[in-house]
Amino acid sequence: MAEASDKPKLTLRLCEPRGFCAGVDRAIQIVVLALKKYGAPVYVRHEIVHNRYVVDGLRDMGAIFVEELGDVPDDGQPVVFSAHGVPKSVPAEAQARDLLYLDATCPLVSKVHKQAMLHVKRGRHVVLVGHRGHPEVIGTMGQLPPGSVTLVESEDDVVRLTPADPEALGFVTQTTLSVDDTVGIVAALQAKFPALQAPSSESICYATTNRQEAVKAAASGADLFLIVGAPNSSNSRRLVEVAERAGALVGRLVEGVAEIPWAILGDGATVAISAGASAPEILVDAIIAAFRERFEVRLELVQTAEENENFPVMRSLRDTPLLGEDMAFVNGRG
Repeated sequence: MAEASDKPKLTLRLCEPRGFCAGVDRAIQIVVLALKKYGAPVYVRHEIVHNRYVVDGLRDMGAIFVEELGDVPDDGQPVVFSAHGVPKSVPAEAQARDLLYLDATCPLVSKVHKQAMLHVKRGRHVVLVGHRGHPEVIGTMGQLPPGSVTLVESEDDVVRLTPADPEALGFVTQTTLSVDDTVGIVAALQAKFPALQAPSSESICYATTNRQEAVKAAASGADLFLIVGAPNSSNSRRLVEVAERAGALVGRLVEGVAEIPWAILGDGATVAISAGASAPEILVDAIIAAFRERFEVRLELVQTAEENENFPVMRSLRDTPLLGEDMAFVNGRG
């Protein structure tokens, strides 16, 4: 007969879906495949995705991360644009320098770009709901002619908004916003500007929505809600906010085991875990293992959706084979 464990008991709620989305997976694959096809170095403008573990892993494979194209030498090696998207001026500069570039912009971000450009084509001023300074916002605003877009971050910004022609407005949103916050801002816009035109389809991406819904479902009664992700990851920070609003006593953004606040957890505690769209599962696995070392864990799965989306890489890389060991640094296999 097995002896009873002397460890304190803990319930661990694991959200599903969590972690990598199709756009992030595609972007990482593009860098890995470029390294296989062209050899090191492969230059990457800004972080390919907002996760230090992923960036460090790609750097170890031969990727060199740069801030601007001016930091890329004319050595014939490719440069990859990040999943967040870039202003039109960036590929234009690459073409002018005859650089080989690979655009890893998430297809759902590219869709927002097209929606914004369609508003302009139809004579509308664009209202972009998003966070100032975020790479995706910079990229989206950079698709449009100067003076044709206004950034709105809050309902207070809506109050202050005075467009030249209130009858000729269209809006789009950053893909990684809080769904609930965005609903309020859009409602305020629509109330103030009844002629406001919506994009042809939802701007907030499926992965953002799905992860927030799973967090809402798991939050009630949680003593601690851990969101695995980077401090500069917009969608990860929004998940912490969603967790606390939905009933978690404490929400905490962590990059790994070292940041878990063990001191606040006692016998019988309930901890929920999710991960932002740029956080690899290997980090979640390490956190679960750390809990099992300290507690007798009862694992619960909270699943609110299934995700089967797959975004293929560009044609120029499709003939390069991607093996399991090529992605071992993020999925723990190999």
